[in-house]
Amino acid sequence: MHPIVIIGSGMAAYAVAREFRKLDQNTALVMICADDARNYAKPTLSNALVGNKATAQIALGDAEKMSAQLNMHIMANTWVKAIDAEQQLLELECNGQPSTQAYAKLVLALGATPVRAALQGNATAQVHVVNNLNDYTAFRAELDQKAAQRVAILGAGLIGCEFANDLQQSGHQATVIDVAEQALARLLPQDVATQFQAKLQAAGIDFELGTTVSSIDQESHGYHVTLANGKTLPADVVLSAIGLRANSELAQDAGLQVNRGVLTDTQLQTSAEHIYAVGDCAEVNGTWLPYVMPIMQQARALAKTLSGHPTHVHYPAMPVAVKTPAAPLTVLPVPQDVDVTWKIEPQEDGLIAQALDHQHTLRGFVLLGPTAAKQRLSLTKLVPDLIPAQAQ
Repeated sequence: MHPIVIIGSGMAAYAVAREFRKLDQNTALVMICADDARNYAKPTLSNALVGNKATAQIALGDAEKMSAQLNMHIMANTWVKAIDAEQQLLELECNGQPSTQAYAKLVLALGATPVRAALQGNATAQVHVVNNLNDYTAFRAELDQKAAQRVAILGAGLIGCEFANDLQQSGHQATVIDVAEQALARLLPQDVATQFQAKLQAAGIDFELGTTVSSIDQESHGYHVTLANGKTLPADVVLSAIGLRANSELAQDAGLQVNRGVLTDTQLQTSAEHIYAVGDCAEVNGTWLPYVMPIMQQARALAKTLSGHPTHVHYPAMPVAVKTPAAPLTVLPVPQDVDVTWKIEPQEDGLIAQALDHQHTLRGFVLLGPTAAKQRLSLTKLVPDLIPAQAQ
């Protein structure tokens, strides 16, 4: 009998393997990944500097350790070149050598790739993104080698603001640049964003909003960052954090349906039989949520399905804790297709913002400050499930 095969070695891939092994100790399990298969939690990358964590301290286990721990064969540094969904066969390449791998069931945990802005200048290749452990290693190396003080961050979204806070707390000067007029433009109403940004500025973080970076050029002592508004900034290191794009090309080439991500139903099954998708590459029932809690919900449900008990994923309200200690923030994003009115209540050290739909049902919220954070549990209970639990 052919094994269950997982493509990928990120948080979603290991979560599925871990949950499956709780239910089934014996079925053959294979992981195939293009990297070295080190297990780590990607969210820790945006706040590892302040704890002075080196790469070795972030990794939870190498391929050998994880293989033994999960009774799983790991094929590291191996590319999946194509999926033959009809024959249930993968075309592989490792060190230039082609091979194939059959599967009984296939799990796509392909992750997402950072979006890169189209920039001019002679130093565009030196712009960092941090989306995996190798990226973090390279970013950290340039910070250390240059004794970098000035870091320009492209993107004032969740990851950009988290890195800015981490850099500022670890002795660097962070400047955040974004075409939007406010920080966290996709998550926060304007009044909330203003207070959030003010708290980060009070901690020393600079913002250049309502403009973009037009070019980045190397100088003898760092980089020269030119903005579209004509302003120029000096920087020792440049980091891009302008968003993610689901890795769906492999699935699309195999004939699977894709949109923002690989389309799945609530059992995580794609448009092809025996193929499932999880994590940042998966668009579940029309919803794409590149956050940690959805991954865990997916992994638990899919593990049951893979072990012979078809299970629908359940998406309760899942708030996101933004790692910006200078401005403690918790966000429950409002579903994209829902129109809301924001009700904002000032607190002594922040605010509570509630997103109410036309029926006055709570559909999302923002908690800014330590006092507001205490309302997380009570407010979460009031929000309808994004994907309701179904009888199994």
